Amino acid sequence: MSKCFYITTAIDYVNGQPHLGHAYEKIIADVIARSRRSLGQAVFFLTGLDEHGQKVQQAAQAEKRNPQEYCDALAADWQAFAQKLALTNNDFVRTTQPRHKEFVQATLATLNDAGHFYKATYTGFYSAKEETFLTEKDRLPDGTFDASYGEVVELREDNYYFKLGAHQQWLIDTIEANPDFIAPSYRRNEVLGFLKNHTLEDLCISRPVARLNWGIPLPFDPEFVTYVWFDALVNYTSIAKAHQELGLWPADIHVIGKDIVKFHAVYWPIMLKAMGLPLPKQILVHGWWQKDGAKISKSTGNVVDPVAVINEWGLDAFRYYVLRELDIGPDGNWTDPGFRSRYQAELANGLGNLVNRSLSMLKRYRNGVVPAKSNDLAADAAKAADETRAWLRQSQLQAALQSIWGLVNRANKYVDETAPFKLAKDPAQAQRLDDVLYNLAESCRVLAVLLNPFLPGTSAKIYAQLGLTNAPDQLADATWGGLPAGHTIGEPAPLFPRKDV
Repeated sequence: MSKCFYITTAIDYVNGQPHLGHAYEKIIADVIARSRRSLGQAVFFLTGLDEHGQKVQQAAQAEKRNPQEYCDALAADWQAFAQKLALTNNDFVRTTQPRHKEFVQATLATLNDAGHFYKATYTGFYSAKEETFLTEKDRLPDGTFDASYGEVVELREDNYYFKLGAHQQWLIDTIEANPDFIAPSYRRNEVLGFLKNHTLEDLCISRPVARLNWGIPLPFDPEFVTYVWFDALVNYTSIAKAHQELGLWPADIHVIGKDIVKFHAVYWPIMLKAMGLPLPKQILVHGWWQKDGAKISKSTGNVVDPVAVINEWGLDAFRYYVLRELDIGPDGNWTDPGFRSRYQAELANGLGNLVNRSLSMLKRYRNGVVPAKSNDLAADAAKAADETRAWLRQSQLQAALQSIWGLVNRANKYVDETAPFKLAKDPAQAQRLDDVLYNLAESCRVLAVLLNPFLPGTSAKIYAQLGLTNAPDQLADATWGGLPAGHTIGEPAPLFPRKDV
């Protein structure tokens, strides 16, 4: 059986509510998952939650709840958020689930038996906020630590360590031999720069129960729980094991944010090597969003609430803006005027207007009956379809949307060039009007297919307005000529109602 295409997001930490960055990452992964399905592949898409660790324990204590109750309440919010975004995920992992905990413990036991861990006493500094140990190198010139670490305390405690250093040269060689393993290439170069200029320190994989009890107990020492990052990364394999009949591992793409590259591109490959498992094929790293050129911040009120945007403008408008505005890799800048401008120009006046006037004219001039096939726009449609397929295979979502809008713009220009409302006044031009109406209706159909991974709701509406009952979810259907002569279309209705802004 052929391998299932396996794509994951990072799992989100449940110490708060989802925001724009979470929505963006999930939508990227969803579009890639939908596009791979539309290319005919079997796909498994995983997202979920990271529920252990000190921050969760502290947040639960602050609310006077036990940590599991606290996680259960937030998990319901995050699952509702995934539904709000119309994600097509096949599973939703929670690291408090027995299937995950059992796999983590089995993995820890195996690695311990194979001699990958040792116990040592640590003396140094610890940031509870970032759940990480700090060294003298992390101090600022004045001897303090960066404010992003929150309160830093001095600690002396025993812990278990994973021998990373022994694998450092192997990892450098592996990344150099696999140019697509970390994308975009500048993130790969950053990781290689880090590995070539730093000696890899061993990774502390435990926390004493005396300090933190909200975690997965080490199977070989009940006085300790597993470090939250070791537990979290293993979710990609624990879920692959839970669905082992699908042949998921290795993952094809891990979609992650730039802040957690080290965990995924340094720790995770070494963990997998120790586990005797193949590495994921790609770690795809996206950037961060700003708003109005400044850091998004709850405390300053500089935020974008994805749910509020979706409630006002529609899910597809939100999906379109984040994918079209920002390529996967660099940082982006959300502005409300920029959002409104893309909505008006590209969705309402571009795509929406094209579909509405094309189908309205077919209704008005031919009672909604599709004329005989004509090929004026066939080459333009084929170019858009070929380019879109090629970009989707490379997970170049912004470029794919630009190719699709090439056809939107060409079809709108075609209306202006052919002036069907003038042709309709001249009975001698009936054949030419038939040709024009076919080209416009068929372009709308092709666009519905190409848009399906990006704007699934809009795509389905276009098909319904065309009176087509099948789903526009296979890119093979973007071939010109799919609308049969004599077919009767449905009722046109605005796809993106214009808003007074």
